[in-house]
Amino acid sequence: MTVRIGVEEEFHIVDMESGLLVPRADTVLQRLPRQTFTTELQQATVESNSGVHTTLGDLYADVIGTRRRLDAAAGAHGLAAVAAGTVPLARTADVQPTSGYRYRRMFDQYRMVADEQLICGTHVHVDAPDPDLTVRIMCAVSPWLHVLLALSASSPFWLGADTGYASWRTMLWQRWPTAGPVGCFADAAGYDAAVRGLIDSGVIGDAGMIYYDIRPSAHQQTLELRICDACPRAETVVLIAGLFRALVTDARERLAGTRGRACDGRHEWLRAASWRAARSGLEGTLIDPYTRREAPAAQVVGALLRRVRPALEAAGDWQTVRELAQRALRDGSAADRMRRTAAAEDLLSCTDLAIAETRGAAQRRRRPVADLPGRVTPLRRPAQDAPASRPAIAGP
Repeated sequence: MTVRIGVEEEFHIVDMESGLLVPRADTVLQRLPRQTFTTELQQATVESNSGVHTTLGDLYADVIGTRRRLDAAAGAHGLAAVAAGTVPLARTADVQPTSGYRYRRMFDQYRMVADEQLICGTHVHVDAPDPDLTVRIMCAVSPWLHVLLALSASSPFWLGADTGYASWRTMLWQRWPTAGPVGCFADAAGYDAAVRGLIDSGVIGDAGMIYYDIRPSAHQQTLELRICDACPRAETVVLIAGLFRALVTDARERLAGTRGRACDGRHEWLRAASWRAARSGLEGTLIDPYTRREAPAAQVVGALLRRVRPALEAAGDWQTVRELAQRALRDGSAADRMRRTAAAEDLLSCTDLAIAETRGAAQRRRRPVADLPGRVTPLRRPAQDAPASRPAIAGP
């Protein structure tokens, strides 16, 4: 039976004319159904929750429909939604926290970490009804999660400056005390005990604040991927969902009938692999999980496809995922597209590009230079960081 999947997407709310991040999520949410859309920590963010699906085609239709509803609700107020790890134009002083005891407590305890939580991610849920096996699957798939991060990378800018990273969201996110790679646990009891210990320590307030790259959902019988940036293109969301489901399916089959650790217990390199993916995206090198050495991004993506091809074929996803991966490598990461647009024009044009891709529009709005409010010249990426040509997948 095909494993079911669903996604949660986080969106920035920006002013359509200035491109600035604005704390108007409540205004947008008034026009949207609460069973699908909800608040987040900051008042500049709206979260959507898809339905549960067995096919990537149905998931894609759901994501597109949800984005259209959000775009209509935001547009009615002169606003726009942006699915990206960060938006180019933002001021932390302009953004306000969402009301509620839990959020107030987080702002009081974590201060600037919470104040600067102007980031958005894509989360993928995969059915995982066996708690013990789910915890072991986490360990087995963790070496490949940085590849999914690279495919999603969409946050090169922070507060008007080029960070030099493809995913600056990752750098901001990893400041939370429970963010990053998950440890290795033999069963659900061991994992649950670790979570209880963190809560009892006072470092976090509840299980919902376990922010590992991957985790068992605190509310559903699913395994949740959390490492990825929000993705401007809906097709990237589908690509990541298909690959994550295949990784989970592959791990489940490899672990069937076995006990004990699902890996060699060495997780120290996983954070370094995530840093490499956040720095380079698809435009540089990634860490090959087999050799633990750097290799061209296309080669590592190809290795992932080869590993999960049987699972993709069994789900009927192989053709779709392979074509989407080829397109991702051909077009480059969202971070690279945004950076090229900003370098050729400015950060407001970069924001327009992200808005258009979030909408699924074929073209973005082009503004006359004289109409651009507060033009910002981005810092340029060093020339040696740019690839000489766009790579192709090292054929699976």
